[in-house]
Amino acid sequence: MNTPMSTLTAALYAVLVVYLGGWFLGFWTGNFSLLLFVLTVATLAFWLAERFKFAPARVAAAAELERQDAARRAELASKGINKVDGDVAAAREKLLMQPWWLDWTAGLFPVILIVFLLRSFLFEPFKIPSGSMIPTLLVGDLILVNKFHYGVRLPVINKKIIDNNAVQRGDVMVFRYPVDPRQDYIKRVVGLPGDEVAYLNQKLSINGQPVPIVAKGEFFEADSLRYEPQFSEKLGEREHDILVNPRRQAYFGPEPKNFPMAENCRYSPEGVVCKVPAGHYFMMGDNRDNSQDSRYWGFVPDENIVGKAFFVWMNFGNLGRIGAFH
Repeated sequence: MNTPMSTLTAALYAVLVVYLGGWFLGFWTGNFSLLLFVLTVATLAFWLAERFKFAPARVAAAAELERQDAARRAELASKGINKVDGDVAAAREKLLMQPWWLDWTAGLFPVILIVFLLRSFLFEPFKIPSGSMIPTLLVGDLILVNKFHYGVRLPVINKKIIDNNAVQRGDVMVFRYPVDPRQDYIKRVVGLPGDEVAYLNQKLSINGQPVPIVAKGEFFEADSLRYEPQFSEKLGEREHDILVNPRRQAYFGPEPKNFPMAENCRYSPEGVVCKVPAGHYFMMGDNRDNSQDSRYWGFVPDENIVGKAFFVWMNFGNLGRIGAFH
């Protein structure tokens, strides 16, 4: 049994290494939630087999070895031989020892299960890959995402089963990119279902009301080695900082865009005006002139929500970044 099972385990690990290697090298896009689910199910199968088949079989083999040793000693004692060479303790320990392929599968199940549950229902780590959320979040920030803030969702299929807090304007949200749901994006919630969001000449209005901003001087953007005009913006109850540079105004063009419900948006050289459909959200980056967001690829459906970002737990280049944000 050991040889076929060890071969199977080695083959499974080889597939895992190839998958992770191709993912890391960019040959394909991985799905970590699905991978973690598959690993949980696979290690559970090995754990159940160990608990109800392999471990009892090893215990029975060790007991049989001890029975045979005791019978041999009793037979020799009946012939007047009381001193018997040999000790079965080492052999018994070897029989009871868990083989490597179970140690690396069934032995990992509790750890993988805990990680799967924590990541699926409580908190998920996320790395900021681009500068679209500067100055709130910098490239290299490692953040935590609250998975239950907006409700409890089933892992992998992302279906909401329990409601919780409603999405609010100004929330920093992680979501599945509508163009390619295998990728996670992070932006700020600007428009809620039913809102009319206008971004014209670099000025944001919601339902006809300009969003108040206050100049805060300049922000040094380390990646581009430039100073950018910084403002404080108030969306909802809290203020946050944004970058808006009049010299870098984005051009959207009047041509129609190709995304679901694009007919809800009107484009012009000055910008875009969109009516947010029911069950959808309009997202924008805080680095307003350097963010690919809902202005370009459309609305985020509710079923794409991953969770609310709220805490920087590490930035290896700047430990002062650690802390809560909004």
